[in-house]
Amino acid sequence: MKKILTVVVLAAGLLFAGNAQAQTKLGYISVDNIVGLMPETAKIDSLLQRYQADTINPQYAQIVQLYQYKDSIYRDSLHPAPPAVKKQIEQELPTLINQIQNWQQIVNQAVQAKQDELLAPIYKKVYDAIRAVGKEKGYTHILNKEAFLVAPEGDDIILLVAAKLKINVPKANPGAK
Repeated sequence: MKKILTVVVLAAGLLFAGNAQAQTKLGYISVDNIVGLMPETAKIDSLLQRYQADTINPQYAQIVQLYQYKDSIYRDSLHPAPPAVKKQIEQELPTLINQIQNWQQIVNQAVQAKQDELLAPIYKKVYDAIRAVGKEKGYTHILNKEAFLVAPEGDDIILLVAAKLKINVPKANPGAK
């Protein structure tokens, strides 16, 4: 009787473990790879270059011009500015000098913010497709491929998501190891 009870408990445990395992289906994808394949992504570089040429560079020129103008007023000995104006300019010049000296960092931050803004709808579209594929194919969890050190090739869903987004994956599959 004790042996039968042990066998039943063991069988129930195996059945439960099998059920738990069958209910969990893991998949993975490299989100950045699929975003890189999106046609909209190719346009972003030119948009960022235009943004830098049309917005960032004129801002820099304006700051330099403003600095030169205020510096000339501050240093003008032929037409000295009133003391209140000189004091105001004296307080503003260090800020302008700081902006000019740190311009590359300011540019990098502005371009990164613009890139994030431009990529946001693309990432949303990709994440929506990933969720749809997960739901259609019964995946309970889909993780970013970069989180894995080792992963079985059969669970890479890049081709499924690419098909959902109607984009072509080059022969050298970016999802392949």
